[in-house]
Amino acid sequence: MDPASPATATTATARDLQPLGPVEQLRAGRLPRRLLQLFVGLTLFGVSMAMMLRGALGLNPWDVFHQGLAHHVPWSFGTVVIVASFVVLLLWIPLRQMPGLGTLANAVWIGVATDATLAVLAAPGDLAGRAALMLGGVLLNGVASALYIGSQLGPGPRDGLMTGLHRRTGVSIRVVRTAIEIAVLAVGWLLGGTLGVGTVLYALAIGPLVQFFLPRCTVRLTPR
Repeated sequence: MDPASPATATTATARDLQPLGPVEQLRAGRLPRRLLQLFVGLTLFGVSMAMMLRGALGLNPWDVFHQGLAHHVPWSFGTVVIVASFVVLLLWIPLRQMPGLGTLANAVWIGVATDATLAVLAAPGDLAGRAALMLGGVLLNGVASALYIGSQLGPGPRDGLMTGLHRRTGVSIRVVRTAIEIAVLAVGWLLGGTLGVGTVLYALAIGPLVQFFLPRCTVRLTPR
């Protein structure tokens, strides 16, 4: 991707991300490249979640919920992520949302990648190592999000819930997203999930990170 100023990059992203239905996503061209980018992004997303878990300095709101739930069921963290993803997909039904290939891959692959990374990534014994994992996890999460969103193969279950509620209620994206994340954060904390400096850093950094990387990762498609 050619370098671009922030203003130009933001405009390019708005233009290049197309509102495609599930079938249109598969017919839109450059499919091998987009599939590869999708699965690289989802894999790195799972790796970033495992890094923040091993850093133990706070998780993003949804992972606080996942971790809290994992304390109460005999499942691995990745399995909890997968089950929660499909429960969220059930909420798409009254919202009349249609999942794409990327949506279903997101629901399964991130949990698999997280468990695989947790199996080989040990928790550091010192604070510096934990801080490095936390910082690296937040940064990698931003890159991974831009990769899978930029593949234009459908939103993740949680992203689709947010946009579906926005479309059906007319409430702004910002308010809907904030309400959802506060709710899952509160429930996750009550269940025993980890809040900390990483939670705050993620909340502050993830938007600017995705905004920076998304124009550089969006696959340009020929309008049909």
